Amino acid sequence: MIREKSSPCELCLSRKFSMFSDLSDAHLCNLSDNKNFISHKKGQILYYEGTKPLGVFCISGGIVKVFKTASNGKEQIIRLAQKGEFLGYSSMLGEEVYSSTATIVEDAKICFVPKEVFLKILLEDNNFHRRLTKALCQDIGVMEEKLTDATQKSIRERLAFTLLKLGDTYGVDGGEGEKIDIVLTREEIAGLVGTATETVIRLLSEFKKDDLIEFEGKRIIILNKKGLARLSDFYG
Repeated sequence: MIREKSSPCELCLSRKFSMFSDLSDAHLCNLSDNKNFISHKKGQILYYEGTKPLGVFCISGGIVKVFKTASNGKEQIIRLAQKGEFLGYSSMLGEEVYSSTATIVEDAKICFVPKEVFLKILLEDNNFHRRLTKALCQDIGVMEEKLTDATQKSIRERLAFTLLKLGDTYGVDGGEGEKIDIVLTREEIAGLVGTATETVIRLLSEFKKDDLIEFEGKRIIILNKKGLARLSDFYG
């Protein structure tokens, strides 16, 4: 973790992707004066499940994995957060401890906004309040969808859908297909799907044999999006 000199929020390239995009100049100045800008290396922990939030994390660059650890030690990944996204705000607003742990997947630059600064903006900016409320509702919707998928979709369907979502979010041109430009271990993919690592390894091999995907080192290239969509029951 390296604390660096903070750049003004109005010059932040990731702000256009965040809920801070339309803040007034006064609030942006207040943010810039009070935030801490820190560089994190892959593998570092941002916060631990069960600890008390003191503010909100805003991702300026990189990728952060948010997960819960089951009693058997396995990770259930809740989300992969990227630039422009906030972390920790729901626990802070609910005055609860963190319900999950966040760790760095790819080297990240993250701003920490103290609780009192964040709450002042929330209280004074109605547009920001509406955007945050909408984001909370969307988070609930995503969790409900995941619960439904876990009970109604097979592991094969969930893996196919997960690859499609990763392609939509992190996909770049990979020659003959769409390369998922993020390195995830097989354990992490299993954590996203909610299954055993061995199952993911077997299914990925089957997807490769069926010409749905290809591998480039540790990265996955999607060769047949429509095939994965049919397999995931995306249109079902």
